[in-house]
Amino acid sequence: MAVHKLQPKDYLKPQNLEGISNEQIEPHFEAHYKGYVNKYNETQEKLADQNFADRSKANQNYSEYRELKVEETFNYMGVVLHELHFGMLTSGGKGEPSEALKKKIEEDLGGLDACTNELKAAAIAFRGWAILGLDIFSGRLVVNGLDAHNVYNLTGLIPIIVIDTYEHAYYVDYKNKRPPYVDAVLKNINWDVVNERFEKAMKAYEALKDFIK
Repeated sequence: MAVHKLQPKDYLKPQNLEGISNEQIEPHFEAHYKGYVNKYNETQEKLADQNFADRSKANQNYSEYRELKVEETFNYMGVVLHELHFGMLTSGGKGEPSEALKKKIEEDLGGLDACTNELKAAAIAFRGWAILGLDIFSGRLVVNGLDAHNVYNLTGLIPIIVIDTYEHAYYVDYKNKRPPYVDAVLKNINWDVVNERFEKAMKAYEALKDFIK
């Protein structure tokens, strides 16, 4: 079994954000994000060891194989979601939603203000993440959240805006006050990145919309 390892994407590390200090970003990026990279790689090494993760002993109540597969999803999604979160942030924000994205938001969520309010609500309601994504099955934009990287996710949701709502994302700057942190994230969105994600998501939907008939 080949070992699939990841390398951290240092170029995604944001700096000098409005309302989010570099002191806050440092442990978030270097310890939390890179920690998920390291643990994902560790699970890959152990899964490749057929003696360590004996498939013949797989069991739904407890087995080393089950535990590794569960933690594989947790750590891999921890990597992906952090990269999507960091990758859309730039100092002071940039650009604005494209006309195509604004039209889609209007159709599916009632407008940009309604979408923003829904995102803020999800960011307060969920313990780990708030996400604006495109449902690959219906082609609709939806707002959802995750309590953990691999808990309550919608199968087939392509993330477009991803907000980390774990306390490690804001505790240096805001202690236990999450709302001002969420406002700060929204002020630093690079809409050029978000618009590109939306375009690619729509292309994926067009290619797969007959997946379920």
